[in-house]
Amino acid sequence: MMPGAAADRPHLLIADDDPDIRDLVAAQLAREGYRLSAAGDVAGIRAALAAAAIDLIVLDLGLPDGDGLMLCRELRAEGYGGAIIMVTARDSAIDRVLGLELGADDYLTKPFEPRELTARIRNLLRRGTGTPARIATFGRWRLDLVKRRLLAPGDNVVMLSTAEFDMLSRLVHAAGRPLSREALVPTRAATAAFDRTIDNQISRLRQKLKPDGDDLILTVRGQGYMLAATTTFA
Repeated sequence: MMPGAAADRPHLLIADDDPDIRDLVAAQLAREGYRLSAAGDVAGIRAALAAAAIDLIVLDLGLPDGDGLMLCRELRAEGYGGAIIMVTARDSAIDRVLGLELGADDYLTKPFEPRELTARIRNLLRRGTGTPARIATFGRWRLDLVKRRLLAPGDNVVMLSTAEFDMLSRLVHAAGRPLSREALVPTRAATAAFDRTIDNQISRLRQKLKPDGDDLILTVRGQGYMLAATTTFA
C-alpha cells in the first residue's frame, strides 16, 4: 500500500510475477492516488484479499503457483465482487473469451501502454464495485456463494456436488449470456466438445431446479447453455 494514501480511495491489487511490471504499473497508478497492494503469486493474492478489502485486481494469468483463469473463476465462485482486469501475454481468442466468461471485467494483452490500463481501471471503478456478494438470486431460487449451496423457494436446502455448484455458479454469473462447454468446465476444455458428462450435469441441475429447471437453463444451439433469468447479488 502506498504511504499517505487517503483511506477512501479505491484499493487496487497488482498481481504479476514480474517485479519490473509490478513496479511499472504501481508507479503509474500511484500518480492517480490509488491505494496499492502487490502480489507475485496466488498465495500472495489470497493473503492480500484476506488482509484488506480490494476494489480491483490487475491479474496476470501466468502465475508461478497457479493459473489466473482458474483463480478468477474461484474468486467469483467465492463471491468476490470487485473488478478484475486480466493482463497477460496470451493473445489467443479462447483465452480472452474464457477470461471474460469466467468473471473478468476486462482483458489487456502485454505489452501494453500503462496509460491505457489506467483508463480501463477508471472506467471499471466508475461503474462501482460494491462489497463481495454472498447470495445470488435468480427467479425463485438463491445460490449461497459462500456456503456453496442452493436454496429452493421456502429456503429448503438443495444439495449440490462440487461440479454442480461450480457449473451453476458460472451460469449465474453469466446470466443472460450463453456459456460454451469449455467455459462451463474449463478443466476439461480440451475434450469438452465431446464430453457427455457435461450434459449429464446440466440435466441433474435442471432436475434439482424443478419445476423451473427446463425454463431456467436453456440449451443455445451451437453456443452452449444459458441461465435465462435476471440475477441479483447481495
